[in-house]
Amino acid sequence: MYWVEFLTIAVAHLFAVASPGPDFAVVTKQCVTGGTKAGVWTSLGVGTGILLHVAYCLLGVAVLLFQSPSLFSSLKLVAAGYLLYLGINSIRKSLASGPIESFSTAQPTIEPGKAFILGFLTNGLNPKATLFFLALFTVVISPTTPIFIQLFYGLYLASATFLWFALLSRFMGRPSVRETILRAGHWFERAMGTILILLAIQIAFNS
Repeated sequence: MYWVEFLTIAVAHLFAVASPGPDFAVVTKQCVTGGTKAGVWTSLGVGTGILLHVAYCLLGVAVLLFQSPSLFSSLKLVAAGYLLYLGINSIRKSLASGPIESFSTAQPTIEPGKAFILGFLTNGLNPKATLFFLALFTVVISPTTPIFIQLFYGLYLASATFLWFALLSRFMGRPSVRETILRAGHWFERAMGTILILLAIQIAFNS
């Protein structure tokens, strides 16, 4: 009975998660600068952030948020400010540090907690994700769908998101891929910082 609903959600989520955005940019940056483990922990944070969206949709908070323009605008500014901070910090780091070590001697370090929080905040504060899940839980999912089925949907979305970005991490964190990208030196950090800043501007000024 719920298979059509589930397949609709799964296909919509596939297109959403595969499209470039803040999650993609942050996970990619973590993989290249910190290796596969950093990317996987960041991916786990992104996947967990999905559960935050699911929780407030089930509680009806998303509807209230959408119906309050000032509150939703505040969320957009917080999200934009966070991405702007990440972008500026990335560029400042590339300008302040010395020459990048060669790939063969560089030993990527990982702080799982920080990587997880980075992924969680990037996804959890994303207003586009808020609108996406609001659409799912108000248009696609029927009000008569049992709560445990909706919870299953949420767990699937979180798991699928983590799996997608974990696979991306396995690819982007490969030594050959990292070596190729790191040859760009500080320009990679500057490029990723610029992308994050542009995403922040898009979120802040996109109606």
